[in-house]
Amino acid sequence: MKANKLTPNFEVKNIRETVAFYQNFLGFSLTMAVPETQDGIEQTLADGKEYVYALVGKDKVEMMFQRTDSFKEDVSLAKDISLGASVSFYMEIDGIEDFYGQIKSNGLNPTELKTAWYGMREFYITDNNGYILGFAEKND
Repeated sequence: MKANKLTPNFEVKNIRETVAFYQNFLGFSLTMAVPETQDGIEQTLADGKEYVYALVGKDKVEMMFQRTDSFKEDVSLAKDISLGASVSFYMEIDGIEDFYGQIKSNGLNPTELKTAWYGMREFYITDNNGYILGFAEKND
């Protein structure tokens, strides 16, 4: 097996709210979305329309969001599992100090910015669905 890419698929309550969180607070861009009717792919979220899936990206990071009903239908192993996960999604970034300040000023209540035992300067937040996101920069 050759592994080419890992793109996490998050089960979420509301696509529009989740995309807005990642755009407004973390600087991600919407790549594509699938409406509730599942009759096509769209590059923007239209007013008055519900969505079951969205793909967002920033630089080399991509994340997928799938509404709970659709996610549980497609990923049958998740049928009896509640929303959330005992995992953190760890992103290596540049400019950790400035980004940390931005996150704090937006009221997202990050953990303390600190240098971990393995040498990374890092902090964590939770997104609007309760998923844990870690941000880290190599400590030079």
